[in-house]
Amino acid sequence: MPGKQLTCLKLLKKEGLEVEEINLPRNLGLELARATEAAALAAGQWMGLGDALAADQAATHAMNEVLKTIDIDGQIVLGEEDKPEHDLELTSARKVGSGQGPAVDVVVDPIDGRMQLAKGHPGAISAIVVAPRDTIWHPPHAIYMEKIIVDSQVAPYLVDDCLDAPPAWTLSLVARAKGMKVSNLTVFVLDRPRHAHLIAEIRAAGAHVILHEDGDLAGALMVCTHRSGVDVLMGTGGVPEGLLAAGAIKALGGEFIGRLNPQSEAERNAIQATGYDIRRILHSHDLMQSKQVFFAATGVTAGALLRGVIFHGNKAETNSLILRSETGTKRVVLAEHLLEK
Repeated sequence: MPGKQLTCLKLLKKEGLEVEEINLPRNLGLELARATEAAALAAGQWMGLGDALAADQAATHAMNEVLKTIDIDGQIVLGEEDKPEHDLELTSARKVGSGQGPAVDVVVDPIDGRMQLAKGHPGAISAIVVAPRDTIWHPPHAIYMEKIIVDSQVAPYLVDDCLDAPPAWTLSLVARAKGMKVSNLTVFVLDRPRHAHLIAEIRAAGAHVILHEDGDLAGALMVCTHRSGVDVLMGTGGVPEGLLAAGAIKALGGEFIGRLNPQSEAERNAIQATGYDIRRILHSHDLMQSKQVFFAATGVTAGALLRGVIFHGNKAETNSLILRSETGTKRVVLAEHLLEK
């Protein structure tokens, strides 16, 4: 078992079986932030240029190059194969890391909100989550899932029925939990044709709506951050983003409920062929089954929580968020990078 940090083992209850879980290095989050910083710096060069594909390629390559230097035996459990338009380095089952450290599951999103970035809009971030091997849920062939995300104040009141209830019912529940009027709530929703009815119902209930073209991970982080002005996230988004959000929630508090929501017959048939029940309702602890979860994100374009990459002369500045679920530690890092190094 390589590395001194691997000598301490834990027992994790998983589906009724006892499995060994290795203690992860306490500073792993700082190492992961190097990868998200690299991706953000590469992506930031493409801000507002209208080429989401080139930005994604640059960010993915930069993130992968840094991951190679981190002492983990990592495996991507759910990668970017839903983006088949270019050669991908970070697809499912791909090995990442130096191979000399603890065995871990990895989920990455080099750019969450790549259309936001291409258009020069705020809210694009780069993110990664890591947990001990075989503790991150990863359904094969799944691309989309339905999600509701709330903060720690509302978490005890969120119930599975919310996924099938009218939005007005769920918003009333959230409002009561927060001691607010529904008319004072703000809901984050992806601006997609599939959400037209959802958006109309939220507005009919009297709540405010924040629409983002893509990048619902940023929305999840806003929901779980005190005084961000966003109270709940609703709607269907990517499964990788759902896993990343669940990882952040483990440290920030809050709750996630969701279930797979295939957007095509091909996706539905591929999932059902594996025997997976797409009706199963999932919570954050189902997605992240370990207490040892590390999450890192770096702003690419300026957003409500993280500043975007700022270039000046031969230097650049980045703003990152690092979370460790086991201790509930939250670090906000401002870094300056010398670009020619």
